Amino acid sequence: MMRELRFMFRDKAVWVWLSLAFLFSVLAVTLGMNEISQQRAEIAELKQLDEVEREVVLGKQSDWGSAAYYTFHLTYDAPSDFAFAAIGQRDVSPWKHRIRMLALEGQIYETDANNPDFALIGRFDFAFVATLIAPLLVILLLFDLRSGEQAAGRLRLIEASASSVRRLWWSRAGLRVGALILALCLPLLAAGVISGTAITTLLACAGAVCVYLLFWMGLTLWLTPAIRTGAYNLTIMLGVWLFVCAVIPASLTQIINKSVPLPDGGEIVLVQREAVNDAWDIPKEETYAAFMERHPEWAGYTKWDSEAFEWKWYYAFQQVGDQTAEPLSLAYRQGREKRDTLAGHASFISPATLMQRTIEGLANTDMKSAMAYEIAVRDFHAGLRAWYYPRLFPNLKYEAAEPTNALPNYNDAGL
Repeated sequence: MMRELRFMFRDKAVWVWLSLAFLFSVLAVTLGMNEISQQRAEIAELKQLDEVEREVVLGKQSDWGSAAYYTFHLTYDAPSDFAFAAIGQRDVSPWKHRIRMLALEGQIYETDANNPDFALIGRFDFAFVATLIAPLLVILLLFDLRSGEQAAGRLRLIEASASSVRRLWWSRAGLRVGALILALCLPLLAAGVISGTAITTLLACAGAVCVYLLFWMGLTLWLTPAIRTGAYNLTIMLGVWLFVCAVIPASLTQIINKSVPLPDGGEIVLVQREAVNDAWDIPKEETYAAFMERHPEWAGYTKWDSEAFEWKWYYAFQQVGDQTAEPLSLAYRQGREKRDTLAGHASFISPATLMQRTIEGLANTDMKSAMAYEIAVRDFHAGLRAWYYPRLFPNLKYEAAEPTNALPNYNDAGL
């Protein structure tokens, strides 16, 4: 073993690839920590501003309808203490919203997330390094392990001096891949300790990296025999890497997207806004009839003496707008869930996809986490309606101190 270690560290190419692995890992976790730190700072600042603004706005109102209309509420999805390793869906799905008592569908699909076209390239985080770059480094460390000795005329001598030929090459390859895993995981572990990540999460991620790179080690040893030249072996392995890490995941994504079509998010917003805009021109009886399907408890409070504007009618047609878009919105959410479930099943035939999903799952930046935040926003908005309706429909007198102290707050213990 010591002889193999000395042999490995005398190889300058090994030092180059291990150094690059360490640098890539340090860069990835540093960029990830900076991004998550910025997101946490932005959430903290928005929380402070949100509280100040809400108190000022509520103090200027004279009725419950105006208070509900002008008051915004911050909702957010705080990043986990391991999110630095995999930004995941936080690049393409919203992780903060400012919500009002208006129709929800027009608010929940508004996002200032990054351009999805750029997100297709992939953020340079640890998940990207472990999933796509690490297999390349395994290939570069091992592609001429045997063919290089054959070209130098030492292969027969080396194998003749070993008690087991198979054990010789597996132990030599294992030392190189083991050193690569250390180079990749040491920065991750250090960043995890700084960020307060649970040790079980760090060990689970490191274990996933080990299994994934051992898979690539076995594949490389199998497909790079000594009878071929190093250049030939490298070409073969680069083709395999491209197929496993790019072609298979992209093909599976296309197949899943084609098999599970989704309504467009913009279509949902358009349907909801058209329903809200049309409500101004239709009889109030129609709006209230649709509204009472969900809230029959307010049937005794919908009479009106004139065509004058009424807040309770305004918020009733806002909810009817959401009800009109509800079938599309439900189909969109169920379709995303089905796509994610199918992608989870398909990942067992795509090692790169499985690795990516494993790290995102540990970091709580996967699709399930993004959808959990959306559900939390919907629940919070429903809570707002449940709080305001008993004040709007009986036309209670407005008291500025009451909403300041008692309005529902969006809480996230993870921040």
